[in-house]
Amino acid sequence: QVQLVESGGGLVQAGGSLTLSCAISESLTNINVMSWYRQAPGKSRQFVANITPGGSTNYKNSLEGRFTVSRDNAENTIHLQIHRLQPDDTAVYYCKAIQGVEEYWGQGTQVTVSS
Repeated sequence: QVQLVESGGGLVQAGGSLTLSCAISESLTNINVMSWYRQAPGKSRQFVANITPGGSTNYKNSLEGRFTVSRDNAENTIHLQIHRLQPDDTAVYYCKAIQGVEEYWGQGTQVTVSS
């Protein structure tokens, strides 16, 4: 059973930056794709970004440029940098791992952006 633990959320003023982290219980080289999602209050969970084992990245169109996903294979961790935070970025941010046909989710980390 793969376990994921997100961290780094908090209360931030609009315009600020934040880096979220997702630690995974096994080697990233055994994982197909790592992704970030977010769920704002009263809304469905939405794709934010993902990163492949080779380091290729994909972003939700409207977020590219402010969001950067990266991976640290030595630490079995992925990161999500968020710049120029906006109140609409307020959400619980989740990471997801796909391994074969299985997918695993973390418990999420809350990001709250004040205006």
